[in-house]
Amino acid sequence: MVVGGFSIVVVAFVVLVILVLFAGVKTVPQGYRYTIQRFGRYTRTLEPGLNLIVPFIESIGARMNVMEQVLVVPTQEVITKDNASIAADAVAFYQVLNAAQAAYQVTNLENAIQNLTMTNIRSVMGSMDLDELLSNRDAINDRLLRVVDDAVHPWGIKVTRVEIKDIQPPKDLVDAMARQMKAEREKRAQVLEAEGLRNAQILRAEGSKQAAVLQAEGQREAAFRNAEARERLAEAEAKATRMVSEAIAAGDIHAINYFVAQKYTEALASIGTAGNSKIVLMPMEAASLIGSLGGIGAIAREVFGESNDGNMASQSSRPRAGATRSTPSVNPLPPRES
Repeated sequence: MVVGGFSIVVVAFVVLVILVLFAGVKTVPQGYRYTIQRFGRYTRTLEPGLNLIVPFIESIGARMNVMEQVLVVPTQEVITKDNASIAADAVAFYQVLNAAQAAYQVTNLENAIQNLTMTNIRSVMGSMDLDELLSNRDAINDRLLRVVDDAVHPWGIKVTRVEIKDIQPPKDLVDAMARQMKAEREKRAQVLEAEGLRNAQILRAEGSKQAAVLQAEGQREAAFRNAEARERLAEAEAKATRMVSEAIAAGDIHAINYFVAQKYTEALASIGTAGNSKIVLMPMEAASLIGSLGGIGAIAREVFGESNDGNMASQSSRPRAGATRSTPSVNPLPPRES
C-alpha cells in the first residue's frame, strides 16, 4: 500500500512538472509582439520565437501585430474654404513600433487612428479652395501624413502613408465645372485659330514684300542693262558718225553716199512696215538708190582692200544715168485706191 501510494505521488508530481513547463513555455509567431505582465504590471515584451515565463506569476498581457496594417477611413462630408460641400474618403497605413506603448497608451488603437485621420481630413481639406483641393492631392496627402504621424507618435505608432481615395463634389457643381472647362477649351481653340490666321497673314505679307523687292531688283537690273545697251549703241553710232565725218572731211564722197543710203534705206523700211498703211507712195528714182548702193560697195571694197580688181572699181565708180540729177525727174503718181 505504501509503495502504491508513493507511485501515485510521483506520477502526480511528474504531471505537475510537465504542466508547469507547458505553462511557462510561450511561442511568439513572426510579426507579433507579446507583452508580459507580472501580477498585472508590464514587465517586458516577448520577441518572435520560443520564450519562457514564470508560470502562475507572469502572464501574457497583449498580443500586438507589428506588421504594417491598412485602415480604411469611411466617406465623410467636408466643407471647403469657398463653402463647397464635398464627400471624401481615405486609406491609412500604419505600423506598431512599440508594442507596450500601443497596448497601454491608448484604448482601441484602430478606432483612435481612424477618428484622428477623419478629423484631420476635415481640417486640412477645409482650409483649401475647391480648385486647389481637386488639383493638389499630393499636397493634401503630405499634410495629412505629417499631422497624423505626429499625433500617434506617443502611442508607439508610425503612420507610413495617408491617401485620399476619392473626392466627390455635388452634381450641380460638377456640371458647372464641365461647362467652365468647355468654355475654356473653346476660348483656347479660338485663340489658337486667331493666332494661326495672324501668322498666315504675316507670312503672306512677308512673301508679297519679298516678291515686290525681288521684282524691283529685277526691274532695276533690267534698267541698268538697257541703259548700258543704249550707251553701247550710242557709242557705236557716235563712233560710226565720227568715222563718216572724218571720211567726209578727207574728201571721200563714198562716205556721204553710204551715210545717205543707210538713212534712206531705214526710212523705206519703216514706211513699209507701218501697220496702218495700205498704200505706200515711193517718191524716188531707182537709179538714185542704185547709185547710192554703188557708193556703199566702193566703200566696202576700200575697207577690205579689194583695190586689185580694176574693172570692178571702175564700174562701181562710173556714174549711172540720172545719178547726177539733183532732184528726181519722175513726178509722183497719184495714189490709187486699194
